[in-house]
Amino acid sequence: MPYTNELKERFLRYVAISSESNAKNPVVPSSEGQRELAELLQTQLQALGLEAVELNEHAILTAKLPGNVEGAPSIGFVAHLDTVPVNLSAEVKPQVLHYTGGDVCLNPQKGIWLRLDEHPELAQYAGQDIVFTDGTSVLGADNKAAIANVMTMLSIMQRENRPHGDIYVAFVPDEEIGLCGAKLLDLEKFKVDFAYTIDCCALGEIVYETFNAASVSISIEGVTAHPMSAKGVLVNPLLVGMNLMSRFDALQTPEHTDGKDGYWWFTDCEANAATCQLGMNIRDFDRTRYEERKQFVLDTVAAVQADYPRAKLDVKIVDVYNNIADSIGQDRWPIDLLYQAADKLNITPNTIAMRGGTDGSALSVKGLLTPNYFTGAHNFHSNAEFLPLPSLHKSLEMTLTILDLATKR
Repeated sequence: MPYTNELKERFLRYVAISSESNAKNPVVPSSEGQRELAELLQTQLQALGLEAVELNEHAILTAKLPGNVEGAPSIGFVAHLDTVPVNLSAEVKPQVLHYTGGDVCLNPQKGIWLRLDEHPELAQYAGQDIVFTDGTSVLGADNKAAIANVMTMLSIMQRENRPHGDIYVAFVPDEEIGLCGAKLLDLEKFKVDFAYTIDCCALGEIVYETFNAASVSISIEGVTAHPMSAKGVLVNPLLVGMNLMSRFDALQTPEHTDGKDGYWWFTDCEANAATCQLGMNIRDFDRTRYEERKQFVLDTVAAVQADYPRAKLDVKIVDVYNNIADSIGQDRWPIDLLYQAADKLNITPNTIAMRGGTDGSALSVKGLLTPNYFTGAHNFHSNAEFLPLPSLHKSLEMTLTILDLATKR
């Protein structure tokens, strides 16, 4: 297939740069690897002859390819520089294998396998070249497959002189830890009619509905005492925290929900004899239920405080991102365009309500409608992540077809 080698080589070059975000670092970008990747892309964009190539202090990189079709819409593409911070190696060691079926040995030295019975989605890709990890890290298709897609698209548009309106690109940091780069993106430097992220999984997936999301921090200060004189004095913050957590429905958690179910998720607990710090995520597609969940947290903390009057409880709730669907106005053409492109390419669309968020969640609430479509990869955020190259090629074809159709409206 044309362009597949270019896509592959770009992708492998980008994943070679370690760019995990770091949630403990309040600075944007939260890791220097993201800036290193942005600087490489800056050089490549300049070599392609794009205009207004600008890399700012937050490692947000923007550029413009001026249109050559009068009246065509201005379209943006957004991809994030960071990979998810998980308890795996930050160094990605990709391998391209021709998959013939069955289990895949990712790492003979460490005995790491990708088992077909655990990942039946593999079966449909028998006979294809696939990029796998070595089992010690994520692959980074989330979101470097999108970066490879966008950079290859720009190269094709330039060398083949294809018709298009203005094309803007934005590569942003720290999506995985709160869409930080997208929130800081200056839309005066990204003046588009609408935009797309390319930040979901299997071939055909289309997303214009995401969670509403909040992060919750609950601090508990107990009362310390020596055990010999603790009766009626000691207030154990760990037990207060356990009491608080027990008041949330155990069936409304990620492991017991799917589809459009919302959830609470206690993600962190740091405690000692004096204090306990709890971290929680709130997620829901429905705005009303989302607000009710936030209120339930506040009410629950107040109830626990009343039961433990000598403890000191404090709660902070921060909105992280919003549902893209809540920002859709009367003009749904940017979304319709995705289905038109898929139809032209004979791709069966799979519309999903994403149980997560994208940079488009932050941009849409700022007034820039930004739906999302597939990279072709599977199993984001795990060492089982893999990217079939034919699916990545189809993702590129979607990008090119969107631009083609947009000039013919």
